[in-house]
Amino acid sequence: MNWLDEGALYSQISSFLREDLGRGDITSQAIIARNTRARGRFVAGEKMVVAGLEAAEEVFLTLDPQQQLEAYVSDGEEIEAGKVIARVVGFADVLLSGERVALNLLQRLSAIATLTNEFVQAVAGTGVAIVDSRETTPGLRMLEKYAVLLGGGVNNHFGLDDSVVITGNHVAIFGSMANAVKSAKEKLGLLHKINVQVSNESEMREALSSGADVLQLEGLTPEETGRLVSIARELASSISIVCSGDITPANARSYAESGVDIISISTLTNSARGLNVSFKMQPA
Repeated sequence: MNWLDEGALYSQISSFLREDLGRGDITSQAIIARNTRARGRFVAGEKMVVAGLEAAEEVFLTLDPQQQLEAYVSDGEEIEAGKVIARVVGFADVLLSGERVALNLLQRLSAIATLTNEFVQAVAGTGVAIVDSRETTPGLRMLEKYAVLLGGGVNNHFGLDDSVVITGNHVAIFGSMANAVKSAKEKLGLLHKINVQVSNESEMREALSSGADVLQLEGLTPEETGRLVSIARELASSISIVCSGDITPANARSYAESGVDIISISTLTNSARGLNVSFKMQPA
């Protein structure tokens, strides 16, 4: 399944279905005769970058191993409103029981891919990467970061175990940014680059003099970001610079042109609006 972990996906989908089904779909059980056949179509209600087809298919496969989803587009493909995304044919009670979970995933993941693509298009030609963050929905990190990739973005670190990011809270507890950087370098050696979040020139200079490998400029305007980038490049020409904060598709290019290497966008996964995807059924 390409990037996705099949085992993890199956486990997650099973959990999602247990949450929604509980002891069973009492509405369908009361109304629909067993073995009734039906077909359903997923239809885009607006322009979008599709994401979540594999997850949606796994929903129906979990309920019925013989169930198949026939996709008319591919994950990562941009489509217009009215486009039929995919169809499923099978037992009506299975389709009805899986409908909501499959839709939730398609709507959520397509929203993330679409928003990511807006940012990617906004900075096109600058060479600046759009990356995600750890601000994901608990339990959905794998799928949400996959959607970022489908939108043309880049995955940043997945968890606390794969990168070193020294924040203001670390410094507040440790007592000194310089000592925090030093301690991380001594204990981790060359295994990890040391990323330090800073919000002003004084913090930036301290991070650089301490040997930080990556600067993350937090909550600054494009103009202030550009000024600090110029100073940082003079002090350490090879430093990697990330910016984050109140960045939108409308101002992303201004940040990209400030000289940063990477723009980190937490809203990709914590604020994307669920898109309009419907599931229309009829007898088979």
